[in-house]
Amino acid sequence: MPAKQGTTFQHIMRDLKSRKFAPVYMLMGDESYYIDQISDYIAEHALRPEERDFNQTICFGSDSTAVQIADMARRYPMMAEYQVIIVKEAQNIRSLEPLEKYLKNPVKSTILVWCHKNGKIDARKKAVGLAQVVGVVFESKKLRDYQLPDFIQTYLKQKNVSIDPKACQMIADHIGSDLGRLTSELDKVLISLPADRLRVTPEVVEREVGVSKDFNAFELRNAIVQKDCFKANQIVKYFDSNPKAGSLYSFLPLLFSYFQNLMIVHYAPRRNTDQDIASTLDLRNSWGARDYITGLKNYSARKTMSIISKLREIDGKSKGLDNPNTGAGDLMKELIFFILH
Repeated sequence: MPAKQGTTFQHIMRDLKSRKFAPVYMLMGDESYYIDQISDYIAEHALRPEERDFNQTICFGSDSTAVQIADMARRYPMMAEYQVIIVKEAQNIRSLEPLEKYLKNPVKSTILVWCHKNGKIDARKKAVGLAQVVGVVFESKKLRDYQLPDFIQTYLKQKNVSIDPKACQMIADHIGSDLGRLTSELDKVLISLPADRLRVTPEVVEREVGVSKDFNAFELRNAIVQKDCFKANQIVKYFDSNPKAGSLYSFLPLLFSYFQNLMIVHYAPRRNTDQDIASTLDLRNSWGARDYITGLKNYSARKTMSIISKLREIDGKSKGLDNPNTGAGDLMKELIFFILH
């Protein structure tokens, strides 16, 4: 099954479930979740249980060389259609020349899964190009913050569970982009749901994940959109006293994304309806457009631009740029005051 670099996770999984196996899977990147999902599926489904003892090998880059792995890959399966070799922690293997020689003429009855985590294989290495010709090359990238709600919704939908938009954002803000931890928390939430109510609500998230449904980054964003000074200051004060509940670092990306989109809406040719704004911003649901209609009323284009500049300034200060001693709590208060006044 020849494949090109850039193949998506969904495409790979679809082919695997159809038992369309490639001779080589070169998996690499900073997000280990997708690498583990692909390699685990192959380990569990390519061979029948009774075939694995003689035909499935899992080795580690810290204990193996490319020469040893290439020699194993050239063997033929014993009383099975395939042999499977999964190389974990492949980033610890320095010389790839023996692998390159193997990839020029791979054994079709071998499924070689190369798991290179914490970064990409140097594109100048011949192994990447050779693997791309004969098999699958996949880069597993970290999701950006704005992609997390879609990931959560898709993950739950596959399990026939729905989620309230606010609950979805609460989980995304609280857990962040570590997909291993995120899916673990989602699984914990799923177990808690009664069979007759397969919907995740803010109350469920508060109970199972431990994030307040009233004092979180999502509610702070809403208070700022509504220009509700009292509520925004309440939440900021709560964050200052409970750093684990929320911090400057958790809501800066959320606010930057909102005001950046609001600036786009300010200059959009059509912005009168939810559907107009949803189309302009390529939103999946028109309900999200309502915040921008409110924002248009509360923040002029000039104010929106100055807020974006302030967000960049505060982000720099939070990283120590031109900021000798102002703490995150004070920076948070400074930012909220600037936005609301």
